[in-house]
Amino acid sequence: MTSRPGPEFLGTRLQHLLDVFDRDLGSIYADLGLAHIRPRYVAYIRTIAATGPQSIRDLATAIGVTHSAASQTVAQMARQDLVTLTPGSDARHRIVALTAEAERLLPTLDAEWTATATAATALEAELSMPLSALVAEVFDALERRSMRDRITDTGLLPG
Repeated sequence: MTSRPGPEFLGTRLQHLLDVFDRDLGSIYADLGLAHIRPRYVAYIRTIAATGPQSIRDLATAIGVTHSAASQTVAQMARQDLVTLTPGSDARHRIVALTAEAERLLPTLDAEWTATATAATALEAELSMPLSALVAEVFDALERRSMRDRITDTGLLPG
């Protein structure tokens, strides 16, 4: 039996898992002629397509990421002419809308999304418990008590 890294490698293993997912999705996008599309863009494009232009903060909430992460992703998407940014009613907010290019890509991205969701469901069926449920549990646990608190509470840090 092969030895597997323990919980001390959790962050590294999770990052590697994300890298594997991104690599495989990236190869699908390349096959579809969309090598310039990053996998994380698709949730933003589909959310805006479904609900219309919205603030970065609202996008972050809808997708389940931090405002900072959403802002960085939207900036990358704007550089690739997938979204436009316009001032909102409050000078601190910018409204994100899809460009004609992003709208043109929607049918292909929707088909990829459906195929990916179907494949993810099949993958989860092979696991002892659904990964999506486990990830939700982890987020809930970290909301109750942060990883930082868990580490400092061990009493094992110097100083």
